[in-house]
Amino acid sequence: MEARQVNAKQGWQWIVNGFYLFFKAPLAWILLCTTLLLIAATLALIPMVGQFFFTLLSPLFLAGLMMGCKALERGEKLEIAYLFAGFRKNPVPLITVGGVYLVGQVLILGVGMLLGGSVMMDLLMDGKRVDENELRGVMSSGLTAVMVMLALSIPLMMAAWFAPLLVAFKDMPALAAMQLSFFACLKNIIPLQLYTITMVVLAVIAAMPYGLGFFVLVPALFASLYASYEDIFVDTVEPT
Repeated sequence: MEARQVNAKQGWQWIVNGFYLFFKAPLAWILLCTTLLLIAATLALIPMVGQFFFTLLSPLFLAGLMMGCKALERGEKLEIAYLFAGFRKNPVPLITVGGVYLVGQVLILGVGMLLGGSVMMDLLMDGKRVDENELRGVMSSGLTAVMVMLALSIPLMMAAWFAPLLVAFKDMPALAAMQLSFFACLKNIIPLQLYTITMVVLAVIAAMPYGLGFFVLVPALFASLYASYEDIFVDTVEPT
């Protein structure tokens, strides 16, 4: 496998293709994404570990949705079972991707807390009240912490962006998939920037009618990820 560099306009085309895949089975997509949201909300009820557990399992759910996209592309029916397909195919490397991403998030949060100082930690963790002078210090150190956390989070997201698809479709080991995903994103940083900006604008629009637009946008987002994978990755191994 290798990642090819595509034109900037492809960032928009991925979104168009994502909406196309959504409208091939809109009710099934809404059911799948609503079920995923309910799973996330249920796990969030578990104190402390619930959100971590969902992050760990996210690549498995994402891989299943991507298999559903491939089925739609082949003219097959999109079924709820695809949400759990990642639990049946390559679950260990998919969980490994989730684990690496989770550890990275925790480390980045730790760096942010250290840069923010003890006052910021008390403010975020315990809701402690601070006076005006302490607040200025928190805002100054907090801005630095946020910028550093953002700078560290972007490479981590790039490594995790395509990794579940590479594991699910190409049986790649977790770390190799994350490495290839990172360099694929780096090679296509301009179309990804256009993609991200467009998605942010669409998210603002989706939020206007009481958030109902997200019933369309979220499935289209998942489908657009599959479209970008299909566009960027080329199998260099000749069939035998």
